[in-house]
This record gives sequence, C-alpha cells and structure tokens, in this order.
Amino acid sequence: MATVSDTGWNGWKTSIKFKMGNLRNKMRKIGCLEVAVNAGKRSQGHPENEPSHSKIKKPRRSEVNYLPNFPQEYQRVTNENLPNKFYAQLDYHLPRLMTLLRQKSSKTGKTADTLANLLKVHDEQELHDVNSRRTTVIRGLPVLLRDKDLGFFRTTLIDNPEVLTEDASVALLTVVHENAAAPIHYDPVRVSVVLENEMVTTHSQLPEAFLVLFGFMYALHLKYPKGLAKTFEFVQKVLLGMDDGKLSPSVQTLKNELM
Repeated sequence: MATVSDTGWNGWKTSIKFKMGNLRNKMRKIGCLEVAVNAGKRSQGHPENEPSHSKIKKPRRSEVNYLPNFPQEYQRVTNENLPNKFYAQLDYHLPRLMTLLRQKSSKTGKTADTLANLLKVHDEQELHDVNSRRTTVIRGLPVLLRDKDLGFFRTTLIDNPEVLTEDASVALLTVVHENAAAPIHYDPVRVSVVLENEMVTTHSQLPEAFLVLFGFMYALHLKYPKGLAKTFEFVQKVLLGMDDGKLSPSVQTLKNELM
C-alpha cells in the first residue's frame, strides 16, 4: 500500500533525486570534474576506483556550481560566459570610447600626447577592424583613467622575450619582430600572460590576453596590477557589472561620459 505524502510533492522530490543521481553518474563516467570531485566508488569489487570523498567544500549561496574544469571560475560563480559578456560590453562601448580617446588627444598635456601617439599608430593601420579598435581601447583605458602603467604592458623582440619576465608579478608581454619601442602593436608574434615571472598562457592578440589575465586574477583572487586599479575596476564594475558598489571618481566620470 502506497504511503500518502504529507506535502503532496514528496514523490516528485524523490523522483528528481534519483534522476539527478543517474545524471551525475553519467557525467562522472565521461570525466566531468564538477561531479567527479564529490563522490568515490571504491568497493570490494572495484578496489581500483577512487575512495569515497568527504569534507568536500560546498558552494556558497551565490555560487552556481563547484569546481568546474579550470579556468571557468567566473562562469561558476556568476553563471555567465566571461568572453561573451566581456566582448559584448566592450564592443558596445567601442564607438564612444574611441570618440573619447580622440577628443582627449586633441587637448594639451601628457595625457593628450600619450593618446595622440596611440591613435597615430592606430590610424596608420591598413586594416581597421574590431580587433584593432579593441586593442587601442584597452591600451587607451589606463590613459583615460590616469592610471600608471608600471611595467604591466611590456614589449620585446622575438629574440629574447624571457628577459622581460624576470620581475613581472603580473604583466602582458607582447612579442614582436621589430619596432618594439612603438606604443602599440596590432600584429604581434604573440602576447603572453605573465604571472609570478612565468609566461602561463600565450595568445595571438592583446584583447584575448587581457581577458584571460582578468579571468586568472578573478579565479585566483589576485590583486590588481600596481598602478592599474582604476582600469580593472572599470572592467569589473562597469563592463562586467560584477559589483554594484561605489565607483572611484575617475571610473564614475568615465562611466558618465559613456552614457
């Protein structure tokens, strides 16, 4: 004789628990780390399997999943795809940001001169596509926000790139065939993410390397690069909308100018 549910939905709850258990078993068999970390199946018949796991860290209330395939920490916490959101928001603001760069480059002073040099190289390019505009804006943001690039953006010739990573706790290293002294490069050999003096990943363009570095910093809880706090605050709070807290005056001003 079937028991009567006190709430009316106990049967559905039990059914869903069994379905989710079957789903986790299938995902575990295909190597999904999100579920493999939480259970072991060692037994007398299968002594070679992982032991049962205990004391596993549970997700915080705001987190969606726990321990996905690295480095998807941002997506785990926010349930959003970092590259998709970053590029969508950056591209949405590109026209206005490029306009601001040109407006401020027409004034006088060190900031104007730095922006003018960046835009001169930009305008000399034969191809003006979304990648070139992204690169210009990423290099121009610290100037707009009056940040200080204390060895974060580095450039070297292809012959000996390791020299410029010896004192780099956090940096982006652009490797080029020639003209390493130019303020910006649109066709590099590669752009490497440097953490603790080691090149950890390599990319074809600066925007991709910048995005991956931001992901690493978020996942590993690293401090923003010295001198570039406002630039990364803008990316985190304005572009990605990850924090509704108060903005610093410079970031608030730039946000207002984008509206």
